[in-house]
Amino acid sequence: MTQTEHSLPDFLSTLENEGIALKRGSPLPPSEILAVPAADWGRCALATKARGLRWSAGWGEDLSGCLRINALLELNGRYLLLRTEVPAEKPELPSQAPHYPAADRSERHSRDLLGVRFTDHPDARRWTRHQAWAEHVHPLRKDYPASGDPSPDPDTGRQETPPDKDYPFIQAKGAGVYEIPVGPIHAGIIEPGHFRFQAVGETVLNLEERFGYVHKGIEKIAEGRDAEGLIKLAGRVSGDTAVGHAFAACMACERAAGIEIPPRAAFLRAILAERERIGNHLGDLGAICNDVGFAFAHYQFGRLRENWLRDNRAVFGHRLLMDRIVPGGVNIDLHPAQVQQFDAALTQLGRELDELLTIVDRNASLGDRLYTTGVLSAAVAADLGCLGYVGRSSGQDFDVRRNAAYPPYDQLTVKVPVEESGDVGSRFWVRYKEIRVAIRLLRVLQGRLPDGATSTKWRPPEAGAEGLGI
Repeated sequence: MTQTEHSLPDFLSTLENEGIALKRGSPLPPSEILAVPAADWGRCALATKARGLRWSAGWGEDLSGCLRINALLELNGRYLLLRTEVPAEKPELPSQAPHYPAADRSERHSRDLLGVRFTDHPDARRWTRHQAWAEHVHPLRKDYPASGDPSPDPDTGRQETPPDKDYPFIQAKGAGVYEIPVGPIHAGIIEPGHFRFQAVGETVLNLEERFGYVHKGIEKIAEGRDAEGLIKLAGRVSGDTAVGHAFAACMACERAAGIEIPPRAAFLRAILAERERIGNHLGDLGAICNDVGFAFAHYQFGRLRENWLRDNRAVFGHRLLMDRIVPGGVNIDLHPAQVQQFDAALTQLGRELDELLTIVDRNASLGDRLYTTGVLSAAVAADLGCLGYVGRSSGQDFDVRRNAAYPPYDQLTVKVPVEESGDVGSRFWVRYKEIRVAIRLLRVLQGRLPDGATSTKWRPPEAGAEGLGI
């Protein structure tokens, strides 16, 4: 699995020639599995990075007696899952973050909540493990209850968590240097995050962000749930991605159970996903304009989004499409009259976008504030493993619907808009172009909607079965 599309055996032999002993596991579609000795965890990351693999995701598991650490890598739409295990009583592991910056927060999360010590990790600060937990407590371990520790404070008699106020943000000092704290509580509906800007005049010297304030323990409360309960939970990880998270979680469950959903169900899932994409992009386009004082565009994009969400509710019963995707398929359907209604709405949306984007594009003041602002270079985006519209705004030509296609996208042509400048303007235009792509996809999906069932009977997977959803 190299840039020249070598096979996995070729890749294995290459690493073994470098003294890294690997063991091939049973495939976990769409990924291959490699078991890596703990001592070689960091060296393996160095080798895969040198061969162009992107670090995609990482997570840990408590297997009772040992902890398993996973790292999912990708190249050209092919996936490789690295796994290693460390003893629970003294879990130490070389870090992959020196080679893959994208691994930084995942490893900090595993360190805080599972107790894994990454010996050469570049950032030793406590992050998601806030003051509710004592130093020796790791809440993702099996022996820690999902309900937490309900013991009241001995002085007040109330269950209180001390504020996590001593996080050591990076400091900048010098003549004319000042610091601007933002958050963690914000005036809008965005989730809390704490930002620290150090600046001289209008030049920002450093921006550091701290997230994790809304860590909900979802990994913990997911344990032991049936498939339906798990998918409901996944759809609530983040309100703007109810479809995306439920879609991926269902794929994992269905692969573990060996279930194939009906073709009509796959098309309906994609319709939900593209509708979610359009709704999010409409809201974000307006928010970008509002943040630089162009309130007119904010109102207009907000109006288009509101009309879109009302159609979601009228046809599918929920503005944000929660709980429409279920294990084995979907619990909604589209009738011919509703397809006609959606087609008419797509035509109207396209017409209004044409008018609105003409106004936006001719606004020189708006352009002054978007172009060359907030530049994320292609090199840094690649190093961080950026995906989605952020990655595609910085030259990263990757879309899982095309590069690692799954039903029904494996039957469609998915055009992937890419911008090169990496600034806010690029991120604005990628969003707009993705709306246009989604409109075309929706017309195809609605026009080709197969006949048949919208779900298949669910059966639980066998004990120990695994599935991967991407």
